[in-house]
Parts: sequence; structure tokens; C-alpha cells
Amino acid sequence: MEKRRIMHIGLDDTDSTRKGCTTYLAAVLMQKISKLDVKLLDYPHLIRLNPNVPWKTRGNGALAMKVEFDESIENRIKEETINLVEQQADLSSKGTNPGIVFLKRNAIPEEIRKFSEKATTSIVTLKEAREIIRKHSGECFGFKNCRGIIGALAAVGSTLESDYTYELIAYRAQENYGIKRKVDDASIFSMDRSTQPYTFNNVDYEKKRVIITPRGPDPILFGIRGETPEIVKRAFEQIKPLEPIERWLIFRSNQGTDAHLKPATSLKRIEEYSSVIVRGQVSQNPRIVPLRHVIFSIKDDTGEVDCAAYEPTGDLRKTARNLMIGDTIEAYGAVRQPSSSSNRLTINLEKINIAALTPIAQLKNPPCPKCKKRMKSMGRDKGFRCERCGTKTADITKVAIACDRGVKTGLYITSTRSQRHLTKPLRRYGLEKHDASEKHMIANWHSP
Repeated sequence: MEKRRIMHIGLDDTDSTRKGCTTYLAAVLMQKISKLDVKLLDYPHLIRLNPNVPWKTRGNGALAMKVEFDESIENRIKEETINLVEQQADLSSKGTNPGIVFLKRNAIPEEIRKFSEKATTSIVTLKEAREIIRKHSGECFGFKNCRGIIGALAAVGSTLESDYTYELIAYRAQENYGIKRKVDDASIFSMDRSTQPYTFNNVDYEKKRVIITPRGPDPILFGIRGETPEIVKRAFEQIKPLEPIERWLIFRSNQGTDAHLKPATSLKRIEEYSSVIVRGQVSQNPRIVPLRHVIFSIKDDTGEVDCAAYEPTGDLRKTARNLMIGDTIEAYGAVRQPSSSSNRLTINLEKINIAALTPIAQLKNPPCPKCKKRMKSMGRDKGFRCERCGTKTADITKVAIACDRGVKTGLYITSTRSQRHLTKPLRRYGLEKHDASEKHMIANWHSP
């Protein structure tokens, strides 16, 4: 009897801005290896990595799958994987550098899990990845500069044992690549209403626009994100595609979980290309720069940074405009290089949590001590008179009335249309998963 083995397969950086899709490659690979008596032990993982790396393509997603097989077919699985990447990756594109990782283990070593966390929040190197793979007796294959090995290992290391979501991705027939996607928009709005809050980021109600259909030349027709495999499948069945669907596949993912955001203890400790949560006081009032972007500054005892709410962030930008010096906030977002004007790091805002607002008061005439109607001044230093009851008084003064700031304490999130793949939307708050045992272990997929 053949001995059964378990192996993790990681894939990354097979697409480009002009064609290809690593999730589609994974879907085709699943179909191919299923014919070899390979058992999938979990949904394939779609792992979004650090969204701030300069060399990413689109959503910076990597793929991993955990399979069980007879040891006699191990080499065939590897050959199918490598051959498929060679055939489908856009190797002629300058920025496409595919990577594949094979790791024959049941449990993922802690070092690899830590590497995955680091790859989601900051910058890691190919040297680090190769050293870890070698240390844990894995194998890696790379093309061109081999940078995809980093994402492939990170996908393998992301075990999704805390919060996670699912995405069902439907793929187009090849003859439709590059032309406008055809889906009944009304059915998508209807689906969103019937499945909320258990699906998210389907539509932008502010702009009345569908956002589950990408715009590039890749094979994806649409993708539905939600809390369970069952809900994304039910949502899929409610959508009316107006062109053929070649295949679809459900992924388990870190999308919509804020996995990229890392709390920073001070402004001094934040670094370029990371995504942070940091607390500070508004130190410079918001100003509007060309294209209607809003910029303000925050500081703490260690330093000062700029914060930017760009025009597509919608209500978040409006909230930022109402901040003022002295307000205490938590800024959530990506750290980019200092601007030439301020020489300070800038946080591109995804969220603002307003902890405290500086009160503003306006002096107004006092209320009448008898009838409570607001009194009128009789002249400088001459006191006040009530027009309703005739009461006059010279021994009271104007009173300070708190002004409406136009904003309240609480959490504000960028508009749906500008949210990153990893940004946790308001709809998900309270629905987070905290137990790995909740995951569903039977994969759903469909192909011709």
C-alpha cells in the first residue's frame, strides 16, 4: 500500500498588468492534479501580502494549497505545477518573476508563520525566504529574478488561524479576455441587499457602481467576498452573468481582516512601506491640496507625520477636513516616503479612529432668568433685556455654548471603492472569526 504524504504548494507573481492571474492558475492546477488522485485538505488560500511593496502587481496576492497524495506521484505533482507556471505566467513581462514553493509537512513551522506575518506587514527579502526554505527541507523554483518565491513561501506560512474570509471567483471564457465584462448590475445590487452583512464590498452605494468586476484584461469575471463558503455560493447563484463562466473556485483568505495593519507604539517607530495603527494629536489643521486631497499632521512625544485622505476615500476625506489642532486620533494606513515639502513621512489613510475632539465654544447672550428666552444686549456694559417678558438685568454675562464640530468620536473608514483587499470594512466588525476550528474543510470548485 502506498504511503500517503502531505504537501503545501505555494505560488506567486505569475501575472502582469496586461494579462494572467495567479488565482486562475491555481484553479487550473487543482483541476489537473485532481486527476492524479490528490486530495485537497482545505480551501486554497488566497493571501494578500503587504500592499505597499513597490514591485507588486495589482492586489499582491499569493496562493497556497495543502494536498494529500500517494508518495509515488509526488514528482508528477511538482512537474504539473512547474509546467503550468511556465505555460501560463507572463514571463515576457519585465515585472513578472514567478516563484513556487513545495513544503512536505503537516503543520507549518513557527518560523515560516512568522515570515508570512512579516511579509504581510513589512518588507522581506529573497535571501530570507531561501534560507528558511532550506532550513525546513522545502523546495523552491523561481523564474527570472525569482522574487515570487517570497510570496509563495508567505502564502504557505499563512495558516489563517485567526480571522479570515472567503472569496468565490468566477472566471471568463478565454475569447472574452480584454473586452468589457458583461454582468447584470441589478442582480448584483439585489444580491448585496439579500446577503448583507455576510458578504461585503460588492457595490459602491455612493457612486451606485458595481465593484466586484475588475477592469483589467485578466480572466476574472467577478469575485464575491463573504464570511462562509455557503454565503458566497448563495450570492453567486443570485448573480446573472451575461457571458459564459468557464469555471469558479472558492478561496479562504485574509482579505477584509486588517492583517496588514501593525500597531506602532510611537510615531518614531513607523517605517516606510509598512501599514500601521498609530496614535497622535492633530498638530496642523487640514488643508486641501490639488485634486481635492486633504492633508493634516499629527504628533506625539517622539515625532510628527503627515496624514493624507485622498479624494476617492469619500466620507473619510470629509471627516479629515473637520479635524483641528488638538484632536486625538488613531491613524490607520500605509506609510510612504517623506514629501518634498515637509520632509515628513506620510500615512495614506484607510481609517481614522477619533478618540477625543477639541471643544469649540461660542459666546452667546444669556437666557432670560424668568422665561428662558434668549435676551438681547442693551449696549456695551449696559446689561440685557428680554423682549418677551421685559426683564432687565445688568449682573449676568454672555454664556459659552459648545459648537457642533461636524464630526463625532468613533471609527471612520475609507469608501468601499477605495478600500484595499486587506482593509476590514465596517460591515465585518463584530463578525470576525477567532477559532481555527470554525473553518470548513471541504472545498467547492467547478470547471468544465
